[in-house]
Amino acid sequence: MQLSLMITCLGDVLRPEAGQATVRLLRRLGHEIDFPQAQTCCGQPLFNSGFHDLAREQAKYTLRVFAGDRPVIVPSGSCAAMVKVEYPLLFAGDPEWEPRARELAERTCELSDFMVNRLGVLDVGARFEGRVTYHFACHLRGLGQSDEAVRLIQHVAGATYVPLTNIDQCCGFGGSFAVRYPEISTAIVSEKTRCIAQTQADALVSTDAGCLMNIGGRLRREGSALRVMHLAELLDST
Repeated sequence: MQLSLMITCLGDVLRPEAGQATVRLLRRLGHEIDFPQAQTCCGQPLFNSGFHDLAREQAKYTLRVFAGDRPVIVPSGSCAAMVKVEYPLLFAGDPEWEPRARELAERTCELSDFMVNRLGVLDVGARFEGRVTYHFACHLRGLGQSDEAVRLIQHVAGATYVPLTNIDQCCGFGGSFAVRYPEISTAIVSEKTRCIAQTQADALVSTDAGCLMNIGGRLRREGSALRVMHLAELLDST
């Protein structure tokens, strides 16, 4: 299958290894990956900050960049939700752009959703020795996802999946929320790392670079040696 990769801003700047792992993983499964070089931000920061007119302009740019018929794979529930859920709402009633937004929304898929629900793949031949716990990123709920990533983790050879208490509780990042309300964000992520420590895991896996950045930063400040990985990185381990 011919696929396009939407790398996301945080993935591009802070966790390029997640994007690289996504490409290697999908190629290993026999797919051809296109990377539109002109892609930039999906517009979510503008949208979340209330600048909907500016978000619409950014969305129009993204719609042009990803025009075509290839499925668009996003290693981030956050950006996938922006395209799949918010784009059609941003352009509701617009005769030119609403159909284009809905068409791209239909073609766009978060990575674990694509793997499990579109391809029907659980075992990708990955191997990782150790205990693995998992943080459920908030936007996956908005996409109607549930245990896709957990099922993929459970099929990694050598890995022991360890459930996380309050698995779906926010990590406190929330994009600009962490900047605007640092004290609240720190309290939330500290509760998350407390639950992670209880698992005695060797690695924490999640699907969003923002969550990994926030949780990983807090773990480092607490002196933890726990490995923090994007799901794609785990599935790329052999």
